[in-house]
Amino acid sequence: MDLSDWKAVPRPERIVLEGRYARLEPLDPLKHGDDLLASAREPGADDRFRYLFEEAPADRAALNAWLDKASASADPLFFAVIDKRSGRAEGRQALMRIDAVHGVIEIGNILWGPAIARSRIATEALYLFARYAFDTLGYRRFEWKCNNHNEPSKRAAQRFGFTFEGVFRQHMVQKGENRDTAWFAMVDADWPRLKAGYEAWLAPGNFDENGLQRTRLSFG
Repeated sequence: MDLSDWKAVPRPERIVLEGRYARLEPLDPLKHGDDLLASAREPGADDRFRYLFEEAPADRAALNAWLDKASASADPLFFAVIDKRSGRAEGRQALMRIDAVHGVIEIGNILWGPAIARSRIATEALYLFARYAFDTLGYRRFEWKCNNHNEPSKRAAQRFGFTFEGVFRQHMVQKGENRDTAWFAMVDADWPRLKAGYEAWLAPGNFDENGLQRTRLSFG
């Protein structure tokens, strides 16, 4: 692989990424705070926050402290996930560990609330990040990492077309516990095949009147 002409790629910007079902907006405490607090208080919040670096917010003041810090950060660069039907922010995700010199970027800090988890909105939110990284910015590698005990996250990574690359043992100390980190990635050579699979699955004709899929996400 000759990369003698390779040059660093642009860093991601605070822009809106528009999809058919989801819209990703740069995180704004005033605009998104109430919705994200309501989502964080849905049943099962402790389970959803278990593998994140912060705890579920006890109140709006606690969430405000996190929102102020997160919205000011350039890496991780946080976006709210908007359900276009309701207009509500039902989750958040970030582009992080941004290495523009080598063209590597990660999706992380994912919290998809119950209203969008395991839905076409969440799948499209992932797709919008991947398309932005590969097609708009020209990154070579798009990563997904998670606690090796987080089985739902590992299953999601594989459903989304990431390739499992191994486990980094004793990679972090998280919330007072050891974290072994499972690594997944897709690279630019994978992207045309994965993109075609996403676009076929996200097509309106793939869903019935209740929004249920007719065929599963697959990548040929």
